[in-house]
Amino acid sequence: MRGTIEISMYPLNESFVEPIKDFIQRLNKHEGLDVETNATSTRVSGDYDRVIAIVTGEMRRVHSAGTPRAVFVLKVLCSATTG
Repeated sequence: MRGTIEISMYPLNESFVEPIKDFIQRLNKHEGLDVETNATSTRVSGDYDRVIAIVTGEMRRVHSAGTPRAVFVLKVLCSATTG
């Protein structure tokens, strides 16, 4: 099963650009994920369970490593694979 998560991150502090860049860079380091970034969100696609686990882990990392006051808005899509 394939999953896609569209993520918008809103750090609630004055220096918000670096935490967002760091989050996106870490997502890009995971093999097997398709990561597409635009001006307002980042879309992560791949195996459903893997995408959910990686995004959850990276959000936890943001909250526990210096940006505890960050809001994430997620849209989650599941698409069944055929074949």
